[in-house]
Amino acid sequence: MQKRNDGSGSGASANSGNGMARRKDILRRRYAPVPLRPGTQPQRLETAPLTRWVTDGVAEKPPLGATIADDMTFADAASNRMVMSLYPAPTRGAIQELAEAWDLHPMIVEDMIVGQQRPKLDRYGDVVFLAVRSARYIDETEEVEFAEFHIVMKDNAVVVLCQDNQWIDGTAASQFEEAEGRKFDRRVRTLLADEELLKLGPRAVAYQLVDAIVDGYAPVLRGIAIDQEQIERQVFSGDVAVAQRIYRLSQEIIDMQHTTTSVMEVVQRLQKDFIRNGVPEELRAYLEDVADHLTRGNSRVAEYRESLSQILSVNATLVAERQNEDMKKISGWAAILFAPTLIGSIYGMNFDNMPELHWAFGYPAAMLAMLALAVLLYWVFKHSKWM
Repeated sequence: MQKRNDGSGSGASANSGNGMARRKDILRRRYAPVPLRPGTQPQRLETAPLTRWVTDGVAEKPPLGATIADDMTFADAASNRMVMSLYPAPTRGAIQELAEAWDLHPMIVEDMIVGQQRPKLDRYGDVVFLAVRSARYIDETEEVEFAEFHIVMKDNAVVVLCQDNQWIDGTAASQFEEAEGRKFDRRVRTLLADEELLKLGPRAVAYQLVDAIVDGYAPVLRGIAIDQEQIERQVFSGDVAVAQRIYRLSQEIIDMQHTTTSVMEVVQRLQKDFIRNGVPEELRAYLEDVADHLTRGNSRVAEYRESLSQILSVNATLVAERQNEDMKKISGWAAILFAPTLIGSIYGMNFDNMPELHWAFGYPAAMLAMLALAVLLYWVFKHSKWM
């Protein structure tokens, strides 16, 4: 029995090709590079992505000059292969090239180009997009620095983009170069550390990055805890400059809480993705461990925020007490100065008929009365602990 050829297959293929062409045309028009004024420099310098071809968990460098199309050809050749690319400083042109090669949804492209995304996980067809944030504590300035990372996954390929041009530990994109004699850059080794896990595909790379980011939260929390202890000592030592430090640390804690909470939501959605795609139990268990670390981290951040709120209340109370003590002293000295001023004002009105006005000892008596009244008031205020 012959198979009937009515042209429907070729029509569907043509429609698919036209749809892909339209999407590429949209990407080119919507995200076309904006011309720079003469003399200006682009915000991001071109840095070549670090790409690895992985076969049965073993990673190797691709041939010199290999393109994204070559990468996908390699990955599609066998089920035990995948491609991993790390973009240290993704440019608009590099993102557009990746979008056209992977036929990415315009929403993913927009998120990657614009950046500044809240941690999230989105799925568009067979492509999974993750946005996560790392955190790094800077001792010199006592600040928490955040960096944004994007992960784009297909069944046999994964791309990691460093949106802030730095690695989790703060290493600049310009330092991602691979030294002679070394097989892989240190950052690449982080993503491809476990050959057994790499056999499980791109989701193992996503796990490695998320795990490294979550592990980086621990030093940040330790730095925040040290700052908080120092602030407590400052508060009770009467340091008036501590209020500014409290507010600054409070903002850092709020930002950290937003980050850990959002990344926790991403991990939970990633867990559901692992289950939906039949990821082996071993990798799911590792991701569950990451979720546990995040849960503990969230609890610690919440404790720090509550504790800092109490410190702020205590500091406000101590400031109010110091202000009250200052007002007591000011009021006491005002009363002491008012007594001689009152006597001087009365005898300075120049009336003729005033007692002791023409008395020979009037002046010494008035001065003595002023002094005695001032000393008496000082003793009263001192005894009442107003002075």
